[in-house]
Amino acid sequence: MSYLKFDKTLLINLEKSLSKEMIRTNRAGAYNSTTLIDCNTRKYHGQLVLPLPEIDDANHVLLSSLDETVIQHGAEFNLGIHKYNGNNFSPNGHKYIRQFDCEVISRTVYRVGGVVLSKERMLVSFEPRILIKYTLLEAHSPTTLRFKPFLAFRSVNALSKQNDTAKTDYAETPNGIRTCMYQNYPCLFMQFSKKNTYHHQPDWYNNIEYYKEQERGYDYQEDLMVPGYFEMPIKKGESIIFSAGISEISPRKLSELWDVELQRRSVRDTMFNTLKNSAQQFYKREGDKTYLLAGYPWFGARARDQFVSLPGCTLVVDRMDYFDAIMQTSIQELRSFMNNDLSTIKLQNIDDPDVLLWFIWVVQQYAKKQSITLASEQYGEFVQEIIAFIRKQNHPRLLLQTNGLLYVDGKDKPATWMNAVEDGRPITPRTGYIVEINALWYNALKFASEITRVSGKEHAADMLDYQAEITREAFVKTFWNGAYLYDYVDGNYNNPEVRPNMIFAVSLPYSTLDKKQKKAVVDICTKELLTPRGLRSLSPKSGSYCPNYIGGMLERNRNYHNGPVWPFTFGAYSIAYLSIYKESGISFIERMLTGIESEMTELCVGTIPELFDGNPPFKGHGGMSFAMSVAGVLRVLDDLGNYKN
Repeated sequence: MSYLKFDKTLLINLEKSLSKEMIRTNRAGAYNSTTLIDCNTRKYHGQLVLPLPEIDDANHVLLSSLDETVIQHGAEFNLGIHKYNGNNFSPNGHKYIRQFDCEVISRTVYRVGGVVLSKERMLVSFEPRILIKYTLLEAHSPTTLRFKPFLAFRSVNALSKQNDTAKTDYAETPNGIRTCMYQNYPCLFMQFSKKNTYHHQPDWYNNIEYYKEQERGYDYQEDLMVPGYFEMPIKKGESIIFSAGISEISPRKLSELWDVELQRRSVRDTMFNTLKNSAQQFYKREGDKTYLLAGYPWFGARARDQFVSLPGCTLVVDRMDYFDAIMQTSIQELRSFMNNDLSTIKLQNIDDPDVLLWFIWVVQQYAKKQSITLASEQYGEFVQEIIAFIRKQNHPRLLLQTNGLLYVDGKDKPATWMNAVEDGRPITPRTGYIVEINALWYNALKFASEITRVSGKEHAADMLDYQAEITREAFVKTFWNGAYLYDYVDGNYNNPEVRPNMIFAVSLPYSTLDKKQKKAVVDICTKELLTPRGLRSLSPKSGSYCPNYIGGMLERNRNYHNGPVWPFTFGAYSIAYLSIYKESGISFIERMLTGIESEMTELCVGTIPELFDGNPPFKGHGGMSFAMSVAGVLRVLDDLGNYKN
């Protein structure tokens, strides 16, 4: 199946092509993202978007877009496209597109009369530099290419407006120019592999619109600066490489650099290989530290997301090097948190109550892939430190009760992944005894016992088993209502809403439930929550069910965890389902995967977004590429492979 290839019929239909996006990253925070037809629809889109820590913690759009024009016999054919007020598109270059595919790298083929031109894009690994290669495949008469860069020089959280402060001067560099619109920004170097003529004609293009921002209730009109344009002839069979970066490069090295980077790319010819490629785009090296980003285009490194995603995005795709690097960084920052030294921590929300428990689960997954002995040697001591930290009541947001359960105050500050807020307070105020946190706690105690026993500390392991048994009994007594698990319990209040959080009590390696209880949980999740994209965040039977993630920020926040589907939960559901139904459940899970696979040609090709509407047609929303979603599905594919073998 070639699900990363699109033909002209779809591409020239703006209603369909504008909804399909792509994103490529350099594993150091920079990215390139737009729609399949190169019409930006978000303020986060851009040909070169990169972090600038010297300015702030946000990413910044330097080069918004690059318009190409084919010139023959004095006639100009502009291949660019931008949306303006009144649903007007100009210059409508999409009508010349004949094909788009990104099975290795993104490639667009244009046809203008007898001219056939291909455009391929790549980001340079670990360097903020975009390379775009143009190859003239067919031409029957002399052909000239013109390139017009649209500059933004602004945060992804802002929009550029015409002003008198912006600098429009430039300096020549080999086969190009360098320019910088504002103080504190680095210079943008725009160079070609071939000599060209640059015409300096600075001008503002006003009121370019991003309809995705309009849908989300944000400012959506932008003014972009075009400093001038480049022109050069091109012959049939010839390739020209364009480079944009924050440092100068020798034009003679561009072809070699292109070939080196191309060799690093892998073919995305199966669902697994495509998601493997997507998983590796979340890696971010930052100096001597390495993180796993929560997603694109607006997420940073968030502690819970990193640990929930880490096994799927590293162990499953055989990237032990990144697993080790991210774990080393994580232990450094978790230790700083446990020592109340917050000055060097870059992992966001590291104090969330379940973060340390998810870290132990990561070590558990490492033990499953490698060995419990190796896990004990590498991480056993730190696992024991975490357990002791929680037992000694040192965690600022966890309170270990005498019944063995963990109590969390989630009234004023979100305590779980259901973390949307309104006026600073949780919209879904899950508080008290929370089902997945206590399922994680029991699992952590049992695994800590296992890893401690391997190190020869039998008495300490026995004590952990004893505490785990107390927790297990209290868990069942507190959460089991005879049919399924309460979502949270606070005092005399038992929250009966059917949410996907209970599935973790079945999917975790150590479960507090017996087989009959596990089956009941899986069955109610199947009946009330399961969709072709994963589990709904709330049952449609609930009076609070709001399935569509639409409207302004407040409306979207209110709906965020009250109906939409979160595909990362499908990973836990699949593991839970197969633990109950064994080999007989394989075909069912495989059929479910087809629904998710079909999404990989929709919102952002080759990856999986943050969430979907809870009702058909289950439209994708949120972050266009989300680490927990990708990791969850990769774990399903891995688990299916284990069952088949």
